[in-house]
This record gives sequence, C-alpha cells and structure tokens, in this order.
Amino acid sequence: MTERLVPVLGGALAVDDPGGAGRPFLWAHGLTSSRAAEDDAGLFAFADLPGVRTVRYDARGHGASPGPPDEAAYRWPVLATDLLALLDALDLDRAAVGGASMGCASALLATLAAPERVDRLVLVIPPTAWETRAAQAEWYRADADLAAEVGPRRLAEMMADRPPLAVHGAEGERLRLAAAARMAAMDGALFPHVLRGAAGSDLPDPVTLAAIDQPALVLAWAGDPGHPASTAERLGEALPAAEVHVAEDLTAIRTWPDRVRDFLVA
Repeated sequence: MTERLVPVLGGALAVDDPGGAGRPFLWAHGLTSSRAAEDDAGLFAFADLPGVRTVRYDARGHGASPGPPDEAAYRWPVLATDLLALLDALDLDRAAVGGASMGCASALLATLAAPERVDRLVLVIPPTAWETRAAQAEWYRADADLAAEVGPRRLAEMMADRPPLAVHGAEGERLRLAAAARMAAMDGALFPHVLRGAAGSDLPDPVTLAAIDQPALVLAWAGDPGHPASTAERLGEALPAAEVHVAEDLTAIRTWPDRVRDFLVA
C-alpha cells in the first residue's frame, strides 16, 4: 500500500493506493472519520477486496489531510470536486466511486458533475437528507458552536452518554467509544468549520438524482437517526439502477464487504 499526499484545489489529500490491475474503486469516508478510523472500527472492510483496487483517502480537514478554517471548504459539492481531482491525479479516466455518509454525498455529486468518470456507485449509510436534513443541520451548528468554545475533546466527553446503536449489537459500545475518540482527535481549529460545512449541505433532490443511470448499491442499517433507512429507500426510488439493502443486525452488516465485492466485479 502506497500513501501519498495528492494536491487538490485549496490543499492536499492523504491517499492510500494499492495499485494493481483490479477494478478501480475510489472510497470516501464519513464526517469525522478517516482511513485509520475506519480500520479501527472494522465495519467498512473494503480495502482488500479480491479483484478490486480500492483507493482510500482522508477528506480535507480529516485524518492526515489538512484543510482551511473556512466552512465553505467542507460543503459537499467541494468534497465532490476533491474526489474528481483524485481521479485525475491517479490517471483514472473512469472508476467505481462510493463512500459512507458524507462520502455518499461526495460520490453522488461527483457523478452528477462528471457522469462519464463513474461506472458504478456504492452508497453506504446514506446521511440525513431532504426532509430530515434540517434537524441534523441544527444539531451540527449547535455542536460547532460548542466545539468552538470548549474544543472537540471536551465536546466528545460531553456526548459520551449517547447510547450505542442497537443494530451494532455486541460491538455497539466499542463503536460508540470509537466515534467519541474520532471526534476528540479532530483538529480543534478546523472542527467547527467542518461541522458547519456539513450543516450547510444536503443531497441533490430526488428528481435530479434520477439522471444517474449507473448501477448503484445502497447499504443502510436500521435505527440510526443520523443515517436513516428512509434516505436509502428514497435513493433506491430515485436512482434508476439501484439495489438497496437495510441491515437489521450486526450479522447483516458483516456481509457488506462480500456484497460490495460481488457488485464491483460483476
């Protein structure tokens, strides 16, 4: 695995690229996450899929990628331009793209901006969108204000009593603590801007999404208000070539790497 910093407009992104001849698959993580955080969580084990060249990167302001103290730099259309810039930097004319939560938005918006660059989509735990987005945006803005006052570590401590997701079963407490640790590790100077950028973003409306005719695999889990199954179901209705799976328990989530691999190499 080769890690490098790839220049994009306004900064650079830390990228893992295994190279090789497998199907190119560019993967984008979710808000407050990173390549390392996903490895620690172990839920999205898409890095070593047989027959797939999975390229992962840290979004701007996350993990090992720097970012500016400007909320506009973290809005989803900007993150989509980063994804397309990575395709250019990696000399990939066309690739599968996908991501979790915020990464779903990057993948969808990049596909709308340059459909000729994307051959299929993997959309995992799509975020709140449309009717459910306003409440989530209000929560992000409140957290941004608090983070600016006390810092991400203290904010993470204050949020530590939030219950784990039932769908994560025996792994729920570990994953809850890992999420708090991710927040605590965020750059205190950037974190409020990252949150406000997310608050000012939404998925494209379903009518616009209907223009995406690439095959899409949509994977969601139940009982998560930040990633409601309703978003996944609406995506399944809006995207002409989508298949949707909603996991009801950890056993079902553990099947996702095989589902992704089968979808990508079909």
